[in-house]
This record gives sequence, C-alpha cells and structure tokens, in this order.
Amino acid sequence: MKYLLRGAMAVFLLVGLHASSLAQGGRHQGSGGRLSQLENAKIAYLTDKISLTQDQAQRFWPIYNEFSDKRRDVARRMRQLRTENPDGLSDQQIKDNLTQALALRQTEVNLEKEYFDKFQKVLTIRQVGKLFLAERDFTKEVLKRVADRRGGPAPGAGQYAGPPEDK
Repeated sequence: MKYLLRGAMAVFLLVGLHASSLAQGGRHQGSGGRLSQLENAKIAYLTDKISLTQDQAQRFWPIYNEFSDKRRDVARRMRQLRTENPDGLSDQQIKDNLTQALALRQTEVNLEKEYFDKFQKVLTIRQVGKLFLAERDFTKEVLKRVADRRGGPAPGAGQYAGPPEDK
C-alpha cells in the first residue's frame, strides 16, 4: 500500500510539474498559475517524503507556510541587494550592501533555527531531517526539469567555466 501511495504521489508530482509548464497566465499565484501548480506539487512531494500523518499535516502545514513566507521575504530582499551594479555605487554603499547581505544571511540561519524548533513540536526529529533533505531534493528536481525543458544545464549545476568572454 505504501508503494502505491508513493507511486501516486510521484505521478501527481510529474503531472503537476508538466501541467505547470503548460499553464497559461503569469508567474503569480492564482488559479492555474505556475506557482500554484508548483506549490501543490511541493506539498505532495514533502507530504510523501516525510510521511506525514493526517494529524501531523493539519498542524505542520500552517507552520511550514509561515516559515516559507518569511524565508521568501528574506530571499526577495537578498535579490534586491544583488541587482545593484557596484560600478554605480560608492565604496560606502558597497560596504553597506555587503553588510546588509551578511545580516540577511544571518536572518535566514536564525529563521531556520527557530522553525527547526517549531517543526520538532509537530514532527519527529527523523521527519525534520527528512524535511530539509526533501526540500533540497525537490528544488534540484524542479531546476533539472526546467533545464531539460530549455535544453541546457540548470543554473549553477555545472562546474565553473570561467568569466564570460568579451565580445
């Protein structure tokens, strides 16, 4: 029975990822949007990988969604810092941006520590360990599928090829 459930989850994941590539609409979360499809696939994937019971799932998902929202906000702020071209900034502005980036990385670590404790109140320590691995594996799988669709390696998947050539 367990293998049947895993097979069904895998099919759901594949269908969800395929459907997300065909979905119409923007990158916003809405009915039929790509992020909504991806989130549904992630929920199925994580639920399967960490073997959530129904009771655990009811308590876990609100905590996990809160964690994801906060982590997404930190990532957004980090991306904003990276978009500024250092050539157009003063040395002090560059220093300030780097200091902010380090503070954001620390915020991310503190967030993971905080939710590590919260997750342990709902999940076993083994499930918490599996959660962090499953999140990473899911991200790798999504990046691989996107790269396969585009016909090239996933961003950051290969070895360092040196600086870009000037043309």
